[in-house]
Amino acid sequence: MTLRYFCLIVLAGGTVYVCIELLWRGRSHWSMFLDSGLCAALIGMLNEWVPGLPLSAQALLGACVITGSELVFGSLFNRSYAVWDYRGLPHNVRGQICPQYFCAWLFIALLAVLLDDGLRLLALGEPLPQYRLF
Repeated sequence: MTLRYFCLIVLAGGTVYVCIELLWRGRSHWSMFLDSGLCAALIGMLNEWVPGLPLSAQALLGACVITGSELVFGSLFNRSYAVWDYRGLPHNVRGQICPQYFCAWLFIALLAVLLDDGLRLLALGEPLPQYRLF
C-alpha cells in the first residue's frame, strides 16, 4: 500500500463512517474520523497480507480490528464517555467496547472491504476480486 493510497483510504473510510454515525446518532467526534479511517486502511491491508480471504473472514477480522481500535481510541479520547458510552450494555469492557457493537462492526467491516476494493479499482486500476462468502 502506497502512502498516497493509504491517505485516500483513511480519508474515504473516515468520511463514510462519520456520515453513517451522523445518520445513526446525529453526532460524531473528530477522533471517530481518525479511528475509522485507520481501521479502513488496516482492513484494506488484509487483502495484501492474506489474499483470497473469503468475505466472512475479512468481516470477522475487520470487526476484531475495529473493536481493538475502539478500545485503544476509547482509552485515549473517551475517558469521560462523552463520545460513546457502553457502560449500560451487558458484558462491556470499561464502557468502551461490547459484544453488541462487535456485531455491528461486522457489517461496517464488510463495508470497509468493499470500499477498499472499489477504491483500488478506481484509483489504482486493480481488478475487483472474485468474492466468496465462505
